[in-house]
Amino acid sequence: MARVLVTGGAGFIGSNFVRLLLTTDPAVEVVNFDCLTYAGNLANLADVADNPRHAFVRGDITDREQVRAAMRGVTDVIHFAAESHVDRSIQDSGPFVRTNVTGTQILLDAAREAKVSKYVQVSTDEVYGSLGATGLFTEETPLQPNSPYSASKAGADLLVRAYHHTFGLPAVTTRCSNNYGPYQFPEKLIPLFVSNLLADESVPVYGDGMQIRDWIHVLDHCRGVEAAWREGMPGEVYNFGGRCEMPNIELTKLLLKLLGKPDSLIRYVKDRPGHDRRYAIDCSKAERDLGWTPRVPFDRGLAETIDWYRANAAWVAEIKSGAYREYYEKQYGKLA
Repeated sequence: MARVLVTGGAGFIGSNFVRLLLTTDPAVEVVNFDCLTYAGNLANLADVADNPRHAFVRGDITDREQVRAAMRGVTDVIHFAAESHVDRSIQDSGPFVRTNVTGTQILLDAAREAKVSKYVQVSTDEVYGSLGATGLFTEETPLQPNSPYSASKAGADLLVRAYHHTFGLPAVTTRCSNNYGPYQFPEKLIPLFVSNLLADESVPVYGDGMQIRDWIHVLDHCRGVEAAWREGMPGEVYNFGGRCEMPNIELTKLLLKLLGKPDSLIRYVKDRPGHDRRYAIDCSKAERDLGWTPRVPFDRGLAETIDWYRANAAWVAEIKSGAYREYYEKQYGKLA
């Protein structure tokens, strides 16, 4: 039986991945290692809390002894834990360097000591920088990160590459486009806008809103990470995307339409510094080598996501209080 250490397993993508493994493979045990920072929430895993194959360990990946203790008996590592919001990295890059770079280095050392069978580094397409009007990111695209967040993820990716090359660590790296779906912390665009609109509050659109992103449902991403763990070749990188490019303003107006809200709720705000203009993923390598393909059409996935946030108003309300409101008003101005 595989015993998999999943870091960041109480976060948005991590909790969806933990649930996927536990519900689809009875031969897997999960050690869920999470610090429970602002974006980590055990309520995300309430439905599997009593599963005997799920063990939660509260710990910090920057604490070497906590990581070593959690690694005991583990056969594989899948590393989601990260500070992940670009806006917060612009306010203060320190936590991003500490968690994403130093934390990854500590985890890599522990994985080497434990002689794990596979290490999966879950990264982002943002390490590639920004595209022009045409073209796609491939696994061969040079790393050109443009924000403190993406720079910290690129640094972590390069450490993984180095540990594979120098020490023979059986590691693979995955890079994914923008995720959406249930349990996403409402600082990211879709859950932020959906939760605001459900409360008849305005939605803050950066600049002209013409930044283009490629959207992928979180379960498609999780299936990709699982495929990379099971089938990926050590030393390789695999990109996952949804083949769904859309300007932010177009997505905003689609959400307004689906929720029956007026365009007057759009509030344009000053663009963030160094805002990347366009991301788009070529995921043909993952399709060819891993047998993976995105399954959730964007229209269906978005409708189901809206329904989830509508049905889980208490989950949203608990999160969007206190420190969250202070951050929101610092970043975008007063709620309206």
